[in-house]
Amino acid sequence: MSGKHLSNQTALGLTECLPADWRHALLLGRIETLDGPTPVLVVDGRVRDISHAAPTVSQFLNAWNGGIPRGKDLGPLDELPLTPAFVPAFAQTGTANAPSGGSMRLLSPFDLHCIKASGVTFAVSAIERVIEERARGDAARAEALRASLRERIGADIRAVKPGSERAERLKEVLIAEGLWSQYLEVAIGKDAEIFTKAPPLSSVGWGDWIGVRADSAWNNPEPEVVLACDRAGRILGATLGNDVNLRDIEGRSALLLGKAKDNNASCAIGPFIRLFDSAFSLDHVRQALVRLQIVGEDGFRLEGESSMTQISRDPEELVAQTIGPNHNYPDGFALFLGTMFAPITDRDAPGLGFTHHEGDLVRVSSDLLGTLENKVTTCERAPPWTCGIAYLMQNLAARGLLASHSNIL
Repeated sequence: MSGKHLSNQTALGLTECLPADWRHALLLGRIETLDGPTPVLVVDGRVRDISHAAPTVSQFLNAWNGGIPRGKDLGPLDELPLTPAFVPAFAQTGTANAPSGGSMRLLSPFDLHCIKASGVTFAVSAIERVIEERARGDAARAEALRASLRERIGADIRAVKPGSERAERLKEVLIAEGLWSQYLEVAIGKDAEIFTKAPPLSSVGWGDWIGVRADSAWNNPEPEVVLACDRAGRILGATLGNDVNLRDIEGRSALLLGKAKDNNASCAIGPFIRLFDSAFSLDHVRQALVRLQIVGEDGFRLEGESSMTQISRDPEELVAQTIGPNHNYPDGFALFLGTMFAPITDRDAPGLGFTHHEGDLVRVSSDLLGTLENKVTTCERAPPWTCGIAYLMQNLAARGLLASHSNIL
């Protein structure tokens, strides 16, 4: 991952952030219209309002069998007035919930889904979590630990299958050498780390502000692929996500994971869920190349890319460890698959690594999923989250959309 001081902070338009073959992709999302949050399906490049067939994305995915509901035609996707929330026309409204004028806003594509996340699923991120733990969240101490830990355990972690006999033998060696960590337990042990990242309806979408706590001095984006799953655990599509990471807070104690992960505007997902069809499948997810770009107002620029082929646990295994006899999700769930990025490029001073500044433009991209673009602010300055489940139910009831939909598709 490279960093340099060369910046172009111009926000991208939505068309520039769509999958390379978007005119032929089946895209599911949500748009904030003057009526309220509205599920939409993009078919052959045109947007359909499917709210009368399925008033929530959750309901659509739970009933979906491959059919395409008609819905109300809203026109070509590239002609809709979908504007980023951080441009002045939206920023002046002071709310995360209502568009201004005739514009529409693209929301996170998930609504009633529980937002789950997998942690420590790539060797690089596993080592960085161990570094955070040993540095106790102090970025200045991290650099001294980084080289020795990568040399001593990096190759070993990449060489073993989690939960295997070989992994168990490696664990015994690392314990004997005083190098064992709770993060290595979930990196190579039989049990994956699965946690709840955010409540339903709290994630932000493409073009929105993303929040970092003001009391965090060491943090970074976590670009990830996110799976869309129904109540039965069927994997129906994928999108992109940014699971913001507060390295100093989690590094002090893994028991602070909730404080480090679940904050206002700290979870971004989008731009759309790409549904699986003959042109896009889970195998495309397994082979995806994910890119990260950060462009700061201070002229700093950081870029990197990594392959999903390096993941230590297959996506289907992670889904199987998320849902089952012990965990039910009647409205379905989104699952972050873990990050392969841990930016360490020095930004403010030698040895301090990377941390966000307010105003950073963050782009997570993959050719077949598009680009998720957000701008960084602090959690308390991010537009407040007010559209919860009660608001959504009241809105749908007022629109006459809560009648039985037993045969949606």
